[in-house]
Amino acid sequence: MARQVFAHYMVGLTSTQTPAQWSKEINDAQAVGIDGFALNIGPNDSWTLTQLHSAYSAAEAAGFGLFISFDMAVGDWAPQTVVDLVNTFAPSSAQVRVNGLPLVSTFEGPAWADNWQGVRDATGGIYLVPDWSSLGPHGVQARLDVIDGHFAWQAWPWPGETQKTTEEDLLYMGVLGDKSYMMGVSPWFYTNLPQYNKNWYFNGDSLWFDRWQQAIDLLPDFVQIITWNDFGESSYISDIEPSQIVAGANPYIDGFSHAAFRSVLPYFIAAYKAGSRDVAPPTPPQAIAYYRTTPLRAGPDGGTICGQSGRMSAVECSGDVVSVITVTVDATEIVVQVGARNETFGTAGGASFFSVPFGADTGGEVALYMDGRSVVGPAITNAVPATGYVNFNALAIGL
Repeated sequence: MARQVFAHYMVGLTSTQTPAQWSKEINDAQAVGIDGFALNIGPNDSWTLTQLHSAYSAAEAAGFGLFISFDMAVGDWAPQTVVDLVNTFAPSSAQVRVNGLPLVSTFEGPAWADNWQGVRDATGGIYLVPDWSSLGPHGVQARLDVIDGHFAWQAWPWPGETQKTTEEDLLYMGVLGDKSYMMGVSPWFYTNLPQYNKNWYFNGDSLWFDRWQQAIDLLPDFVQIITWNDFGESSYISDIEPSQIVAGANPYIDGFSHAAFRSVLPYFIAAYKAGSRDVAPPTPPQAIAYYRTTPLRAGPDGGTICGQSGRMSAVECSGDVVSVITVTVDATEIVVQVGARNETFGTAGGASFFSVPFGADTGGEVALYMDGRSVVGPAITNAVPATGYVNFNALAIGL
């Protein structure tokens, strides 16, 4: 079974989406090597079926893969509704299949486990890879009779920590045995949405680089990028689509593009699929920088904590740094400018990671210079955003 890379797509944000927008986003994903979208749907949105038809139609035309991820955390699913949705889209040429069966996933829902055999019986079979991360590896082990694999959602450091390790990945892979493991990979996470009681941040200073290195080392059956378009949680890698931004998120999303995160994906995805870092990097060489535009202590933290259910301020588990990822064919010099200060680094062939603390170096632009090319991003300043507190989202720029 060939390794594949998917991206988590929030269909609940697409109430006004046009078919042309689906085609555009599918093309953007295909261009960097993503194989398909995991379409997160809830049970209560009136536009779900319309948007699923639009998505599958666009994907069929593009030769792109799709599968449904039933969000079990936002409402109750009737078993017949699940059956009907699987049967409606399983015949599509865009439907992702594993061992000949349509791939189906979830966001949570272990309490729904006893319904899945009925879904299998009524659909002619599915390949079920849910996210039951709330159970943990040992809890999942107790339900191996229900599933064909598992998708691990926790792609960020644990609350209070600054680095994501592979400890949990290895536990899942150990208990799953010959069943499929889908590994979550994410560039960032910050949410501040009081109406949903959400206000936390996970350290992402080196996460995009680290997590792909871990995927290349562990070689899970699948990788799922979390996410393509969840703007409210700042985990997006798509272009910013204003119609998809939930109320209250604009203050930390507007002007904070993450599109540059995609530019290093062709190399990372190729290396993961090949099981080797010895794959041809793209030409021209790629370099991205991502950073917050407000120092951690420029103002109040807005009550943001370090990790979901964390106990410390987000200020305590982050750093004032500009993070840089390069993908080059050979050793190359890159100059990183932060305000009035320049730092020069020597890259190796393949992917490299650097970080530049900015501390007091505020008030000037951030820029990258490599191979005669350059890019300039917004300045880091001590000016507190209009919200009155620090924005823990990052913006990304790329050559």
